[in-house]
Amino acid sequence: MNFQDKVAIITGASSGIGYHTAKLLAKNGAIVALAARSKDKLELLAKELPNALVIPTDMTKIVDITRMVSLTKKQYGRIDILINCAGQGYDAYVEDINNDLFHHVFDLDLLGPVIAMQQVIPIMRKQKSGTIVNISSGTALMTLPGMSAYASLKQALAKISLTAHIELQKDSISVIVVYPFITDTDFEKHTIRSGKEHEWTGDGNRKLPPADSPEFVAEQILAGIQSGESEVYVHEWMHKR
Repeated sequence: MNFQDKVAIITGASSGIGYHTAKLLAKNGAIVALAARSKDKLELLAKELPNALVIPTDMTKIVDITRMVSLTKKQYGRIDILINCAGQGYDAYVEDINNDLFHHVFDLDLLGPVIAMQQVIPIMRKQKSGTIVNISSGTALMTLPGMSAYASLKQALAKISLTAHIELQKDSISVIVVYPFITDTDFEKHTIRSGKEHEWTGDGNRKLPPADSPEFVAEQILAGIQSGESEVYVHEWMHKR
């Protein structure tokens, strides 16, 4: 895909993977709509990116998601790319999962992206083209103590993405799921934790690899859009698990 003048919505654009993906897309000529809860951070980023649109958005609220898509379409007349980066971790052993917290993370990590997909699909179908990228997690490929809640949502998002990839092929809409691994962002800082403390440090005696930079992950996302593959693993070894 040639990104020049393509219109892209990036959720979670105020920090981390979403922030750097928005910058890289703009660098490659795309026009970006920046969505996140933090208006101030989005406005600072928008000053660096030509023709960027700032849309304060809470991805747990249907009205916000609908507004995000509507404003983007109104501003630019089309939507070529949706990248669902917004999300939050939740670590807890199964017996300690708090139902209210789990429901919140469900709304943010799974339902929000699905609603965003439902909002852009009719637009992309009418255009006869479009790409949707959902950011899953390497944890979706593993079974890790204390991470069942988060990993299960990211695995569900992956399955929905792969199914939509097949369903929407006839409409020339590509759906891609990306599996990042440990990334050097503030993700852990904002992760919710319940019950007993736990920490995963690797498989047995195997040490964790160094964290990836968010810039590296952004590069993998753009490469995945260009390749059109349904699944993007930021490291080949993740595919072999």
